[in-house]
Formats: sequence, structure tokens, C-alpha cells
Amino acid sequence: MKKLLISVLIFIAFIVSLAYITDYDYILKGVRVVYLTGRTTAYIDDAPHFENDSINASSKPQPWPSHTLLGKIKPTNTLTTINDELGTVAFLLIKNDSIIYENYAENYSVTSQTNAFSMSKSIITALLGKAIKDGFIKNLNQPVADFIPKFGNGVTVGDLSSMASGLNWDESYKSPFSTTARAYYDDDLAETMFDLAITETPGESFEYLSGSTQLLGMVIEKATNMTISSYLQQAFYEPMGFEQPATWQVDDAEHRLAKMYCCLASNARDYARFGKLFKDFGNFNGEQLLDSTFVAKAIKPRFEVSPEYGYGFWLSNYLDKEIFVMRGILGQYVITIPEDNLIIVRLGHQRGGPSGLPFTTDFYTYIEEAYAMLKLN
Repeated sequence: MKKLLISVLIFIAFIVSLAYITDYDYILKGVRVVYLTGRTTAYIDDAPHFENDSINASSKPQPWPSHTLLGKIKPTNTLTTINDELGTVAFLLIKNDSIIYENYAENYSVTSQTNAFSMSKSIITALLGKAIKDGFIKNLNQPVADFIPKFGNGVTVGDLSSMASGLNWDESYKSPFSTTARAYYDDDLAETMFDLAITETPGESFEYLSGSTQLLGMVIEKATNMTISSYLQQAFYEPMGFEQPATWQVDDAEHRLAKMYCCLASNARDYARFGKLFKDFGNFNGEQLLDSTFVAKAIKPRFEVSPEYGYGFWLSNYLDKEIFVMRGILGQYVITIPEDNLIIVRLGHQRGGPSGLPFTTDFYTYIEEAYAMLKLN
């Protein structure tokens, strides 16, 4: 037994040494953060395992009004079942800019911060629009090379926002050797990005790549000379009256480059503010924060053959409604339906299964049940 234990320890030491020698030591952090905490993937409460930048609540908070029917609307049996099955931690309905239904799982509340995952991509596009309005970036057609010369193959900031970058990023979520895994767990995200290149013609077609958003966020930081968290605070958190602070994961304590393709941690009510901002074409409670033409462009498809995506937002025409969506990998949603002045927010641990459509099955169920609850046509 003693010899076996020594052999196991030698083998583990060899694997650890090999990981460091081959620059795959980030996998060890992935194992520590995920598997040694009893999980099999990234999860909504993982922020304490990483370094984070802080974003302060607004000095002039603007609370959501309560709808006259708040507390009188009951969830459908189907909604209760799917929320239990998929581990929903927050479900929020905002009708006519007032909270009409709100529910949280045990140990979660109005103030709970959970990982937005790829909903953060929509927020980066919102910051792109603000940087254009503020004059830091000329327009969607400005070359990325104006800010980061390394990427000089004709890619524009608009290509990054619309997922048409041509970047050779490996979007795999299952392989520990993928670019996505390295970006999430490694301690030098800039190094990872600068190891990439534009290998396909940009601006021609949609391909969902987290690296496109990461590069866009880096461009915004160069253009504004601010960290993404500081610019978010100035551009939106303060003027839009965010009620709670937030955090944004960074690669490590030394480099402090935000993981901009993911990893803002906030709460359901504050995530919903971005749905309202884009529903109202960049105007938030009387203040025009984004150019309305930018917003109109962002929530329409760029490519006819890929109607499911615009600039930073997923799109759907479910139930014959024009819908734009902030979307995260574990079923994080801010679903905005302007026609009915309705915002649906769902945060949770898991998403539904494949549907054969652009979204997983849960997405369509949340919409159906919200309409049933509110008795909307």
C-alpha cells in the first residue's frame, strides 16, 4: 500500500510538472475550481475563485417601480416544474417598465450576484455603442488595427460585435485544451489573445466566437483608456441608477484583464436594465445614452442567412414577436419583447436540451409561460 501511494504521488507530481512545462497549468486551476468543488462545468457562483474588478452601485439609484399586480400573479405549473428541474435561481417579469412578478430560489435574493456568462457580450456591445457616441470610436466600420495593430487583416469593430471576425478561436466547451478553456482559467488572457490571428475573411458570415467579444472589449479599453469595469461604471451604472454593486472577473491579480466575453456578476433586476435600454432605443428614463440608430442596428440581423444574431444580441421571432435576447450558457436570459413592453429575466444553474432551433427548449417555455401568467395574446 505504501508503494502504491508513493507511485500515485510520483505520477501526480509528473502530471503537474508536465502541465507547467507545456503551459497547460491552467487546467489544474480548472480542476480545482470545478471538479474539486463537486461540479462538472463552470457555474454561476464561481466568482470567488477568481480575481475580480468591482463596479459600484449608482450614487442616484433608480428602483424599478412595482406593478399594481405584483404579488397577485402566480406561476404556471409548467413554469414551476421547469424552474425546479433546471435550478432557476431568479425569475423576473417586467411589464410596462414595472416589476409584475419576481421569484427567487432558496439562498438567492434580489441582491444575489451570479455570473452572466455570455450575457456579458451584449453589455460589451452596449459599451461599444457608448464609445462611439462618446467619440472614442468612429463607427462600426473602424478597423480594429487602429487600436490593436496585431489584428490588421481588415476586421472592424462591427465585425467583432456581430460575430464575423474570422478569428481562429476554438469555441469548444468540452475540451480542456480549447481556447475557451484556456481563456477562462489561465492567468494571462492577453497572451492567449495575441497568440490568435484573423484566418478567415472578416465581415462575411456569422460564427459565434467568444474571442470576438474579448477582442472588442480590449479595443474599447484602448479607445477609452479605461478598464472595461470603469467604463461600465461611468457609461451605464451611474446614469442608469443601478441599485447594487457588481463584479467582473479578471485573469489574475497581476494582469487584471477582464474576461469580457463572459463573467460580469450582477443580479436579475440590474441585468434587466439593459433590456430596457435597448427596448427604448438607447434612452433610459429620459436620458439618451446610446444613439438610437446604433440600437436599431444592434437588434436586427446583420446577415440574412443568420437571422438569429445581430450585433451582440441573439434574436428570435417566436410567437411572431420580434424578440432580442441577452443569453448565457447555463440558461441566463434577458428576453425583451418590445411589442408587448415585456422583459423576462431568468438566471439559473442549467439550461434545457436541444430544440432543433437557435435556442434550447427552456427559452421557448419561459416565453410561453410568461404569456400564460400575464394572460397576454
